[in-house]
Amino acid sequence: MKKLIFIAMIVLLGVLIVNNSLTVQYLAKLKGDSTFVSKKVDPLYEEIRSKEKDYELAPIDAKIDPVWKAVPGINGLKVDVDASFEKMKKDGKFKKEKLVFTQVEPNVHLRDLPPNPIYKGNPEKPMVSFIINVAWGNEYLSPILATLKKHNVHVTFFLEGRWVKNHPELAKMISSAGHEVGNHSYTHPDMKRISAGMIRQEIQKTNEVIEATTEKLPLWLAPPSGSYRDEVVKIAAEEKLGTVLWSVDTIDWQKPTPEVLIDRVISKIHNGAMVLMHPTDSTAKALDLLITEIKDKDLEINTVSELLSERR
Repeated sequence: MKKLIFIAMIVLLGVLIVNNSLTVQYLAKLKGDSTFVSKKVDPLYEEIRSKEKDYELAPIDAKIDPVWKAVPGINGLKVDVDASFEKMKKDGKFKKEKLVFTQVEPNVHLRDLPPNPIYKGNPEKPMVSFIINVAWGNEYLSPILATLKKHNVHVTFFLEGRWVKNHPELAKMISSAGHEVGNHSYTHPDMKRISAGMIRQEIQKTNEVIEATTEKLPLWLAPPSGSYRDEVVKIAAEEKLGTVLWSVDTIDWQKPTPEVLIDRVISKIHNGAMVLMHPTDSTAKALDLLITEIKDKDLEINTVSELLSERR
């Protein structure tokens, strides 16, 4: 009987030792160390490590440009050696298209800069955004939205507050289609010439009617006709809005032919471009081919928020 009790105690002690948390941690460390060592001595793993610096990109800080004012930064890229090894180890060969990257944030962000207008995105980002200012042109909104849907493109519509109040169903249609909505003032004044109190009122009233109608609060202000003074930008920032303008203008209000409008844009399109449009007959007719030609240049089309984000 004593012998059986002794054997049971030995077994129990063994179980306790094996299941002890320190033992588990020790074994896990041994396993991890052995995995690291096995990778470290693997020629493929070492090749990835030796080449990782060749494919890394440093992040770029946001800055104030003397011409273009606030320019957003962009994330850097760092090779994830372990993840890249896991993707390549089956073939046992280094393939750059199988490299896995992590993004590294810049040190200076747009939010760190003093209030300044933004005319374009980072020039290292192959993306553009359509800015469609809406205060009239209702009859062209449906064909424009249909074309954007056909190409699976999302853009930013800047809505006049008074227009939203009079046409809530159209504002909802734009928002429900997945497009971003921005603030285009309430009564379309020359914001460069009105008082500070009126500037704030124009911004606040528009934010309120857009949020009440679409359940989305704007993040960006597009001053009517691009007219502003520094105080407009400062007040917009106090109302949690960035101020955006454009770097490419369709001048669609002059009723150009679709061919002229497309050539006007394509001849000036660039990484980070913000393209100004309105709901006009010219834009509605040109939009399909314009989107195709921009995509043929390996440029993505997306909202202002996506364009100005630091994500690659």
